[in-house]
Amino acid sequence: MVAPRSGAQFGTTFLGWRHEVVLDEPGPPPKRPAPTEQDRVSEEWIAGQRRMEARTNQPLRYALYALVGLVALCALLWLVRVLPGILVLGVFLACLAIALPILMALLQSRRVMRERVAAERRRVERIRADDEERLREQQEEHARRYTEWQGRKRAYEAQPHWYGVTVPEGVTTVLVSGGTDAGWSAVLTTIGASRLRGGGDLTVVDLSGRAVSADLTSLAEQCGVTSKLWVLPADLTTMHLGTNLTARRRSRVLAAVARACDPKADPDADQRLLLRLLDVVGERASVATLTSGLHALAEPDSALSDDPALRPLGAARLSEVREQCGTDQAVVERAWELERHLAPFEGLGSRAAEQPYAQVKVIATDRVSGEVAARAFGTYTLSALSELLDLRSANASDGPVPWARTVAVCGADALPAAEVDRAIRAARGAGVGLVLMFRENSGEDESVAQRFADDHCLTAVMRQPDAGSAERTASRLLAGGRGTGEVSASTTGAGQHTGETGESGAGESNPAGEGLRLHRLTEVIGEALRDTAADGHHTGGSGDPAEADTTPVTVRPTAKSVAPLDLVKHVRSATSWGRATIQAADIDTPRDPGRVRDLRIDSLGLRNLPPTAMILPDSGELVLADANPGILTLPTATLGTVAQARSGLANVDAPSEPDEDPPPNLGPPPKRLDWRTSQRTPEVGDGTRGGGDARASRGE
Repeated sequence: MVAPRSGAQFGTTFLGWRHEVVLDEPGPPPKRPAPTEQDRVSEEWIAGQRRMEARTNQPLRYALYALVGLVALCALLWLVRVLPGILVLGVFLACLAIALPILMALLQSRRVMRERVAAERRRVERIRADDEERLREQQEEHARRYTEWQGRKRAYEAQPHWYGVTVPEGVTTVLVSGGTDAGWSAVLTTIGASRLRGGGDLTVVDLSGRAVSADLTSLAEQCGVTSKLWVLPADLTTMHLGTNLTARRRSRVLAAVARACDPKADPDADQRLLLRLLDVVGERASVATLTSGLHALAEPDSALSDDPALRPLGAARLSEVREQCGTDQAVVERAWELERHLAPFEGLGSRAAEQPYAQVKVIATDRVSGEVAARAFGTYTLSALSELLDLRSANASDGPVPWARTVAVCGADALPAAEVDRAIRAARGAGVGLVLMFRENSGEDESVAQRFADDHCLTAVMRQPDAGSAERTASRLLAGGRGTGEVSASTTGAGQHTGETGESGAGESNPAGEGLRLHRLTEVIGEALRDTAADGHHTGGSGDPAEADTTPVTVRPTAKSVAPLDLVKHVRSATSWGRATIQAADIDTPRDPGRVRDLRIDSLGLRNLPPTAMILPDSGELVLADANPGILTLPTATLGTVAQARSGLANVDAPSEPDEDPPPNLGPPPKRLDWRTSQRTPEVGDGTRGGGDARASRGE
């Protein structure tokens, strides 16, 4: 795992990882400049010059020979006394006078020839020096370019491929639309890893009926973090949530439960009735005492001795309850309904004892209890948490750290919309992060549209359950809106991968409908673990720790952060996502051109999303993220974001100034010439470079 470029804040919450190739492949290295053939003065050219000189001076030499012959003849005739000596001397002097200019001309021609050859040699030396200087400059430029190429190559090979997708600043609620049990398990584990890394608090309300928090609790145990699991209704007696609230807040919570079970109920009237009842029995009274008082109102003629249900109330309070609350028909009917709806909560907190602080808390409903019971228990839990959040915001002396505490609700569509909206407001006021997971969002619900348009809400879309929901969600994504990051229909693409796959540049967006980039690793891991969510919660046994909740031994009595490298190790060993991702790590091969494919934003595409894939806005564009927490274990993953990586591109591309001259011979050598195809390098004197004018070389 690559460390982030900047330190993550305490409240940083990761939703998944985004595959992106930020740096382009630098291509082949620059070629090393090849030295040219060294020019030289050709011996053939010198010989030719000499031949030309000889031909030019041939008449003079013949004349000189003739004068020498004449002198020799005269001398011979003088010896045989044919010619007188005075005449021979005169002839000799005359020939000498004629020969001296001829000799001077021949010597001057020879000197001119030597000077011409020397000048040619000097010219060739200058050309050679210029070539060597040019070659040195080319080698220095090549060394600089090759050093830059090496830096880009190392940055390209060392760059991460998976970047963290975090909750943007100002967002207090994440709405997960759609998803499967495996997908929700991945999201919970990823968010839980964020909280464990920062030492934050996480509360999970699991209404899915499956053990989607199993990997999360297993990870917490492996990290030595105290966690607590309540499975309702079996663990209702040991759960103390909401039992220490004031009478007004408790009555509001219990009235919300009645409203969840009976949509026609009047919560204000129920709250007033419960308040009057709590004034008599005490605000700390158990739910069993409350139901006993409601039974006394519902059966005004029953006596303490005749009805065992009235015994928790006591004789003194029985008459006081009936006197304080009244016994008219409306009170009788409402009390009977309230008793029926609150009867499942009679054991709430009856055996609760003082327990150590648990950094990870899971409140789940039993699948066997049915949807009605899940709705009742879920409403009570969420309403009680909302009251606690209101108390937290009212008692907070300074601003809380955003997302330091997180509440996640799986199956929020089973809860009343009013309670969900109230939880959103309470979490926003307390600075607590709220994650709401819906199987589907009805397009006709006005509250759903308001959540999509809320600036403080972030919508993440996962696999849709049916065609209708997928069609509505696709329309929302293409239309855009504040809830989806103000993404217009022309910018619905994720940042494209670059480099080896040959796609468009990083940061560019696809046109509407062209689709997002789906990595093969997301598909493989999602399909491999799509049915791994356990049917129920287990507290013992020796099975796979990723398929059963555990009850860890208390190791850390207070919240404490987990080091990133330790967290990676624990994710790899304690979760099924980490183990499966390590086994499939070879799929994330940079050179594989088929590792990504296009995914269109339409009904079919949203229904066939991999379980861990989610579409959400990031930096003004729609991106496809993978909620698989096992990606954290890959060496190509980083806790940094794509925006942070792109902001560092200037430092990568900026040329570095070397402190000393770089070595000249860098990079691969130039291509070796083939003597069968290469042309001969012209030499000096053959009528081209270095030979001057051909006519001058011939002496014309």
